[in-house]
Amino acid sequence: MSFRRALLLAVSPFVLIAFAAPSHAQTVLPELTITAPSPIQGTGTGGNDGLQGTLPIITDQFATTTVVPNDELRRSGGATLGDLLFSRPGITGSSFAPGASSRPVIRGLDVNRVRMQENGIGANGASDLGEDHFVPVDPLTSDQVEVIRGPATLRFGSQAIGGVVETSNNRIPTVIPSRGIGTEFRGAATSADSGIDGAVLLDAGAGNVAVHADAFGRSTQDYRVPHGTQLNSSARSNGQSAGGSYIFNEGFFGAAITQNNALYHIPGSDGESANTRIDAKQTKLLTKGEWRAPSSAIDAIRFWGGVTDYKHNEIGLADPANFLSDGIRQTFTNKEQEGRVEAQLAPFNLRFASLTTAIGVQGGHQELTAPSPDNAGLWDPNRNSRIAGYMFNEFKFSADTKAQIAGRIERVDLSGTARSFDATGAMTSAAVSPGYTPKSVSFGVIQNLPWDLVGSVTAQYVERAPKPAELFSGGGHDATVTFDKGNPNLGIEAAQSLELGLRRAQGPFRFEATAYVTKFKGFIYRRLTGNTCDDTGACGAGAGELNEAIYSQADATFRGGEFQSQFEVAPLGKGMIGIENQFDVVRATFSDGSNVPRIPPLRIGGGIFWRDANWLARVRLLHAFAQNNVAAVAETPTPGYDDLRAELSYKWKTVTPRAGELSEVNVGIVGTNLLNRDIRNSVSYSKDQVLMPGASVRLFASVKY
Repeated sequence: MSFRRALLLAVSPFVLIAFAAPSHAQTVLPELTITAPSPIQGTGTGGNDGLQGTLPIITDQFATTTVVPNDELRRSGGATLGDLLFSRPGITGSSFAPGASSRPVIRGLDVNRVRMQENGIGANGASDLGEDHFVPVDPLTSDQVEVIRGPATLRFGSQAIGGVVETSNNRIPTVIPSRGIGTEFRGAATSADSGIDGAVLLDAGAGNVAVHADAFGRSTQDYRVPHGTQLNSSARSNGQSAGGSYIFNEGFFGAAITQNNALYHIPGSDGESANTRIDAKQTKLLTKGEWRAPSSAIDAIRFWGGVTDYKHNEIGLADPANFLSDGIRQTFTNKEQEGRVEAQLAPFNLRFASLTTAIGVQGGHQELTAPSPDNAGLWDPNRNSRIAGYMFNEFKFSADTKAQIAGRIERVDLSGTARSFDATGAMTSAAVSPGYTPKSVSFGVIQNLPWDLVGSVTAQYVERAPKPAELFSGGGHDATVTFDKGNPNLGIEAAQSLELGLRRAQGPFRFEATAYVTKFKGFIYRRLTGNTCDDTGACGAGAGELNEAIYSQADATFRGGEFQSQFEVAPLGKGMIGIENQFDVVRATFSDGSNVPRIPPLRIGGGIFWRDANWLARVRLLHAFAQNNVAAVAETPTPGYDDLRAELSYKWKTVTPRAGELSEVNVGIVGTNLLNRDIRNSVSYSKDQVLMPGASVRLFASVKY
């Protein structure tokens, strides 16, 4: 019996039970939200003792979950989500333009398999359309970042096979501030790029109304690398947001409008010679709400919605020898709408288990354009729409054993222009309207074990429809120096995955160990052929300056594992001294035994820390081994590196804050790449030309009133 059929047969009876269960359980369940404790998605029980530097281990999820809490966000200071998560076990960043354009890469999967979202709604920029495009979500105004894997990703779409990077903040308030009004100031300065950043956040409320406003800005110069400077790497960005909510006993309704602006340069030899830079703007309207206990059969109804208007211009010299040729080389626009409604049913008593069910509907529409003055553009205007339904069933057999069965089915319809090229570069176009019906199912079990251990097993079958760029591309992309060729005949990509996990969140020794394997049927990837092309699409050996990149499909297998731990060794002074370590590896091959391109290397790291109620001191070394498992064509091996980091921070927080008074202070100093080593990122398209920043020191502070 096939993996897919077995899962479908397993799901069917439980889906029927969800609607036919005869009686209600008497327990009252907590809220079902994206990042807060949830009986369906799992509860974030990290065993955190409230001290800085505590390793957050999530034991009540059905798959590995990575959490970056507020304290660590302030200390880390990553300018992009890729930078922020770069050294986490199982995660790295695309690092096309470090500090400006870097998407998270999860277990070797990126772009169309990793969903970026803010408060439950997709970031919806253009970062999945090109590695040079920034993610319009800034960690500077975020309160927490989560990386969600496994069955919970079915809530958000089949484009999240690799995982969901969820950023949360208070732009849509859900509670009335206890002190009526509060303000926070965040700021930092870095040495390697002469950078400075800052943000101000305001929360206020009275009666049934709460409001939020924030503004932020960043500015950096070309960053320093060992033995020099990475030219054309400066960046600046800013943004603002305002939102409010009406809050009542049974729930809330809120909305917010946000603006993100960025102007950043693209490093590398081509970017330097053409002075390539990207000028991006995004305006986004977000809304969400919750209505608890609307009837005896429904515990809560929740919704999320977003409308996005995104545009960026890729600017540079058409002729590097002629400064008067500077202008717009490529434009990308994305107008996108997305919405999701979810109902959590009242719990049922099945006698052998307590059943909790959530049912949801998600829909969206997207319009993309990519005009260019030099040629026909990367693609013609195209559209896609999607509608999906999903269900989560969680069975609590006892206080120690839980299981989850989930399913999702969606319909994706696209319309655009398929382009093809002959050997001379002559292009033919044809209007096409492909449609797909991806179906996905998942199963998971969590078991509490002795010694505060928690074991988990998850299995998934997930299908993904091709994205517009994979189908309709047919033109030069100056920032990435590629001539991208889509394939309108691509079929659905399917992934079968199995993950085993063992975690411990309590006591002086906390750890998390995970092993996984994922088999793809029809894995879609952008294949560099080794040929080059001119602006018209004529390709061959030495035919032009653009690298030929063809969207292709092949079966592939990803397998790997991750481990992280923290051990409090002994008291020292008023605090505790301890050690921590981490390890991650992923191996990815096609069915013919060749290597999947741009895969992260084996990494191992560890360090020592000391902390008390206010202070945290830490030194860590992360070693990445050389990556020699590279694609046969157009990919070079990447040497290993050592990244030594150290930090010292102080946090003070009042026990009983009063309105208008200082309530919290967090200050510190962080050093990165202190050995000043050459660091090249094996997953980056520009790794051979672009180094990661050299030795740098960052001073940061955040103050709350």
